[in-house]
Amino acid sequence: MSESSNPIEVKDKLRLVDLPELSIVDILEASVRQYDSHTAVIDGEKQVTYCELKESYEHLAGALFHEGFKKGDRLALMVPNSLEYIITFFAVHRLGGTIVQVNPMYQPQELEHILKDSNATWFVGYEREKSKLEKISILNQLQTIYVDATSGNTIESLIKKEIKDLPDKNIDINNDVAILQYTGGTTGLPKGVMLTHSNIVSNIHQLYEHVKVIYDQPNHRLLGTAPMYHAMGMTNMFLTLKIGGTYIAVERFKSNTALETIRKHKPTLFLGSPTMYIALLNDKTFQKDDLKCFKLLVCGSAPMPTEVIKQVKKVTNAVFIEGYGLSEASTSTHRNPTEGKKKTGSIGIPIPNTEVKIVDVGTGEKEMPTGESGELVVKGPQVMKGYWNRPEETANAKRDGWLYTGDIAVRDEEGYYYIVGRKKDMIIAGGFNIYPAEIENVIYQHPSVQEACVFGVPDAYRGETVKVAIVEKEPMTEEDVKNWCTERLAKYKVPKIIEFRKELPKSTVGKILRRKLVNEELRNEE
Repeated sequence: MSESSNPIEVKDKLRLVDLPELSIVDILEASVRQYDSHTAVIDGEKQVTYCELKESYEHLAGALFHEGFKKGDRLALMVPNSLEYIITFFAVHRLGGTIVQVNPMYQPQELEHILKDSNATWFVGYEREKSKLEKISILNQLQTIYVDATSGNTIESLIKKEIKDLPDKNIDINNDVAILQYTGGTTGLPKGVMLTHSNIVSNIHQLYEHVKVIYDQPNHRLLGTAPMYHAMGMTNMFLTLKIGGTYIAVERFKSNTALETIRKHKPTLFLGSPTMYIALLNDKTFQKDDLKCFKLLVCGSAPMPTEVIKQVKKVTNAVFIEGYGLSEASTSTHRNPTEGKKKTGSIGIPIPNTEVKIVDVGTGEKEMPTGESGELVVKGPQVMKGYWNRPEETANAKRDGWLYTGDIAVRDEEGYYYIVGRKKDMIIAGGFNIYPAEIENVIYQHPSVQEACVFGVPDAYRGETVKVAIVEKEPMTEEDVKNWCTERLAKYKVPKIIEFRKELPKSTVGKILRRKLVNEELRNEE
């Protein structure tokens, strides 16, 4: 970004495209008609065509309907990436129900909160988790289906009943909640993001329009490592099926098994977090041609260090773009263009039908000029209906249709956006506002650093001071880190405390949990 004492004011040119007024099931059924015999899903040794997928989810929907599932019912789906997840996902939506997204790694206390908060009446999960599930008293009140049970109702046994008695479709795409997507809860108990059919279908088409020059190429295969119980993974699964591609289900990301899957199936599309790319590049089995099969690589969930981007570009011929989104926006609002100028370190430009502003952090009302940081706020058809049963928090996050993201961003003279930190991640040290992402970007350039996370810790004199937790690629010292940063950053931004760790805490999509490190520090202060 160039700096200027008289920044040019940029107003984003709103790109408008026609968005279909269809339900989630309508979109898939259109793909079934067009790509009937194409392979829709690969899950280990299991493969199904589009026709077979439709037959399976309709049979499951028929069985659920026969057992009392009705429009508006909420089904908690605690299943990793799998064919069973996809079949259940579309069966519930065929009946006008709501999927409550549940992370299979959640522990009993977290699960109990989501099941109670969502008022779910149905539950689908794995019997292998039974020892954990038995600790949740509310589960006894739900109609439960296990994917892997040896007896009783399972997804497979219900499909085999081949019940074809289905009610007419009855979906209000603008008001019916298709997904309750629970946020990570880094600032308190997780809250359910209400995403309607229109929110999700709109975002699918917005993304498609932004990258269709690549997506219109035939025979795409998505490496499905991003968890589908997370908005990012769910959206990209759905987009893959919309274009008649093949979704390759990967239950859980592990760099060595992901590389084996890449070599076997030659996927063309991959969307991952920075830590996934770092893990692939640093896996001892990684070969220089492993990523050559890809046509499009996308990075989301957190800013990608520029040094890692350079490493990725050396080993692939794919178009590599960074983007941005959040659960409250179904999940995408920005992407770098697939054609034309791409800016390393930038989240790109707004996707079609998305308005964007940067406003002052204090009041959220004053629009900031080009080159000055502020809170990123967005408006578009993908923005959530609101938070489930939380009108006050909804009113705070959505104001006059604008979604306040909590992320601090800067727009440059050409209309490209850069995330420089989170509102709550901002460190205030000695009166200076310090954004961790800027410091991390510098630290990642050091050849001995594999992963890094910068955060603020209490300081009696300065208010806060800067700390960094580092996972080493090669041995290094605190002095190495300080000298590296001193040469590249203003003195007040240089980390005062350096901690070396074997690993950093991460979410299920590989996002480094800065808040967890902060909380550990606060507990140590007590």
